[in-house]
Amino acid sequence: MKIDKEFSKNAQSYLDHNTIQNRVASELIASLPSQPKRIIDLGCGNGGLFKQIDWELEHFIGVDFASQMLELHPKTAITECIFGNFNNPQLYEHLYSLQMEHLFSASALQWAEDLDKVFTFITALDIPVSLAIFTSGTFTTLNKTAGLAPLLRSSTEVQTLVEKHFNAKFEVKTYQLKFNNTREMFRYIKKSGVSGSRRVLDYKQTKQLMQAYPLDYLEFEVVFIYS
Repeated sequence: MKIDKEFSKNAQSYLDHNTIQNRVASELIASLPSQPKRIIDLGCGNGGLFKQIDWELEHFIGVDFASQMLELHPKTAITECIFGNFNNPQLYEHLYSLQMEHLFSASALQWAEDLDKVFTFITALDIPVSLAIFTSGTFTTLNKTAGLAPLLRSSTEVQTLVEKHFNAKFEVKTYQLKFNNTREMFRYIKKSGVSGSRRVLDYKQTKQLMQAYPLDYLEFEVVFIYS
């Protein structure tokens, strides 16, 4: 299953399982030195970032490649929800024609097929950005216990691309999310979208992993980029 279909399939349950993503969005909002009124949100999902903006806006564009997610995004007089893929150059042809002031992307660009190319599209907008990207430090112990290679890019790889495209502040943060039991933990992994569409373990292997996993929490690593 492709990532966009995976997010659409679990759109409703995502509302109850996006704890870390909401925290990341909150930190992006808190980092702003001003209050831009014309905003783009790449990978807007169900509107987690939009819901945390507490100042008056003139125009908010939310872009997402999961149609069911967009259906859950708040609709107001100033919101424009676009069903589109941030990997697609045609999306940016519309965005380039607008006079926007700031671009956000919270917990989405880790799914970029070619992050180098996506950064090229973003910098052509010539507006400040606030980005948060999950990296290979996410699920470190889980991947090690299961014998799996990391699904995401490393923070070093992301930093190299950031330095190529932006004059920006770069910061790496880590988080832990605790669970009462491993069953609850694995339900979160399935429903939150943090594992993309990867399915590499069968039922028996998954059960063994649940028994062998040594922690009562999951690890997350996120890079923050501010320009």
